[in-house]
Amino acid sequence: MEAMTAAHQTLPFGTVVHVSNLDNGLATRVRINDRGPFVGGRILDLSRRAAREIEMIGPGTAPIRITVVETPEPTRCWQVQVGAFRSRSNARELVHRLEPQGWPVSSAQDRDGLHRVRVGPFTEEGEARAAANSLEGQLSSC
Repeated sequence: MEAMTAAHQTLPFGTVVHVSNLDNGLATRVRINDRGPFVGGRILDLSRRAAREIEMIGPGTAPIRITVVETPEPTRCWQVQVGAFRSRSNARELVHRLEPQGWPVSSAQDRDGLHRVRVGPFTEEGEARAAANSLEGQLSSC
């Protein structure tokens, strides 16, 4: 809530936008890090700090103008998580089931202690999405 962030329905995460409050002329810059708003007629949800900077806390909404200042690099690496296990042996078992099918599969223990099994990397999002659908996995960037 105290970071300079905002939610937008379609702009890529990491996009920086200049937001101008058309009622009072105040402006700020925020980074898109969430999806929303999901209320008709609204295009941006500001964090509390950003709303305070352009004096939108009281009214809650205001007419704004947004200008894209910076866009993130496009994702060029995709992977599909197909399992997460507390047991290393369960993760290895899944890896051994997927390898003969020709999937580029690996397992690694993350900071949370879970052994995550992932397929990839893929350089094409479409190929990664097809793998995610086929394996009922979760698509993510590398």
